[in-house]
Amino acid sequence: MALATKSVEQPQSGSDLILEGKPMDKARCKAGNLRLSLCNWTSRSMIILREVEEKILSFIKTPYRGFFVDIGPTVGDADKIWTISMNTDSKKEPLVLLHGLGAGVALWVLNLDSFAKYRPVYAMDVLGFGRSSRPTFSKDPLISEKQLVKSVEEWRRKMNINRMVLLGHSMGGFIASSYALSYPERVSHLILADPWGFPEMPADLLTTKPLWQRALVNAIKPLNPLWPLRAAGPFGQWMLQKTRPDIIDKFESAVEDNTKLIPQYIHQCNVQKPSGESAFHAMMALFGWAKYPMEHRLKDLRVDIPITFIYGSESWMDSSSGETIKAHRVDSIVDIKMVDGAGHHVYADKADIFNRYVNEACELYKASATNIDVRDTTESDKEVNDGTLQTETQQITVHRDQNSEHNLSEGQHTMGLQQT
Repeated sequence: MALATKSVEQPQSGSDLILEGKPMDKARCKAGNLRLSLCNWTSRSMIILREVEEKILSFIKTPYRGFFVDIGPTVGDADKIWTISMNTDSKKEPLVLLHGLGAGVALWVLNLDSFAKYRPVYAMDVLGFGRSSRPTFSKDPLISEKQLVKSVEEWRRKMNINRMVLLGHSMGGFIASSYALSYPERVSHLILADPWGFPEMPADLLTTKPLWQRALVNAIKPLNPLWPLRAAGPFGQWMLQKTRPDIIDKFESAVEDNTKLIPQYIHQCNVQKPSGESAFHAMMALFGWAKYPMEHRLKDLRVDIPITFIYGSESWMDSSSGETIKAHRVDSIVDIKMVDGAGHHVYADKADIFNRYVNEACELYKASATNIDVRDTTESDKEVNDGTLQTETQQITVHRDQNSEHNLSEGQHTMGLQQT
């Protein structure tokens, strides 16, 4: 029996193409190729992110290790947190770093050498960001906050860290504060760098604005904060270069080709599924304010845990919350430092001063040292030489499976735009 065959009419000219047995003109073909190239570009994003992260971190002088920590079904079915560690042979309490919205471990490049000179340092891509897993968080603000906090706790447990100095920038400061409230026995010192989500949003914030501004806010409020980067597709890096050269320039002193690497890194951190960003969106009332502000909550932090606030004098973030919390915690250490000339990205704007403040906080304050006299400090624009480690040792990065199939069992390491 003869097999039935489908006759396909051949194109009449060289300008026609065949797709699934049907003629297709060149314009339609180009559109299809564009969609395919965009899909390929998106699917390669994690590979590109890993490569550009390694290039940025190649400029640090202290050896480091990079690995995934398997925290199990914390939010998703099998969550993993990308982590880098340095100076883990030191017996001092480790310093753990939580980045802000839209960032990742590589943006601590100006700070890592200085921190690791004195103690173990761990920096993670917060769950839902960077190279970490991207689960679906709750849309409830308190539940999503608890999920982020739980991910940090599961990470700590798998890393077998008993107590730590916890440093968070912006959104990371909000998460760090919530973590300290939930697990005070695990935090020896809380360091908050220009933290997000502390003050109460003014009741008349929008009512005093022109109608067109209120309409614009209401129009974009349902959208995740970094949606323009994803909407720009492969042109997001170019958009960052044109709209936020100030962020890129902060890294000029440490990162060669910073005008390319930094925007590429930030872009690739944020083109994938908006997972942690969606959790942030659930927690925020508006971009600068949280639905459940930390200012009224952190005053209840256990009295023996010192808090250090580090603000940039030129930051758009409201720094009055630090004073409010200090006024409520009269029997506790609350140190407030203002870095003159620094903006919201205080860790990068004046890295030497910021590094010195953090290292001093780690050394000077112990959980039981509630009798220390602490003065508020404003640092001038002078250059600070903190003796950052200089070594000929080459950077060490250890990777294995590119598909992130890494586990870290307890006690055993498996190798392996306006930012908020």
